[in-house]
Amino acid sequence: MIAFVKGQLEDISEENAVIDVGNMGINVKISARTASQLPGMGKTVKLFTYTLVREDTFNLYGFLTRDDLDIFKKLITVNGIGPKGGLAILSVLSADELRFAVLSGDSAAIARAPGVGKKTAERVILDLKDKISLEDTLVHKEMQTSKDEAASVDGRARTEAVEALTALGYSSSEALRAVKSVPEGESMDVETLLKQALKNLF
Repeated sequence: MIAFVKGQLEDISEENAVIDVGNMGINVKISARTASQLPGMGKTVKLFTYTLVREDTFNLYGFLTRDDLDIFKKLITVNGIGPKGGLAILSVLSADELRFAVLSGDSAAIARAPGVGKKTAERVILDLKDKISLEDTLVHKEMQTSKDEAASVDGRARTEAVEALTALGYSSSEALRAVKSVPEGESMDVETLLKQALKNLF
């Protein structure tokens, strides 16, 4: 199995990237979100990869982070979601946004992906809700890895603020974006953070 490819970016489209690795052009299938985040042509890029081998197929699926690769692997365990469907979902949702959509039951956010209907989105939630947790999110990880007590308190407040916004009826992706848009710095309690996040929703 190929764990990653690293080399010069030679070509790019919404679905593929060609990486020059040792004078060999490696074609890697990517999501539209990944395509938008790649560096310019000729720049060095590293993509973590999932290898799919079948009788008539050998494809590499590439991701800029291990986190994206991990959530992709979980997605393709869902009945009816193959690699193409997994990339489609990760084209409209980040790994964290997908986790929050699953945890909050936000099938509408998942169904925004091309080719993914309401029933398939609901199946994603049903199949993945026991495989992911709030602790998997980057918001929570940032809180856990911080050695500064104030930063840790701020991390907890951010997690609780996201949960509060979803309870108020906002979609998981809207809540996550709103909380992330509040600048980090001095420690805020949940109420203050919520007020700032709500301003970003209007």
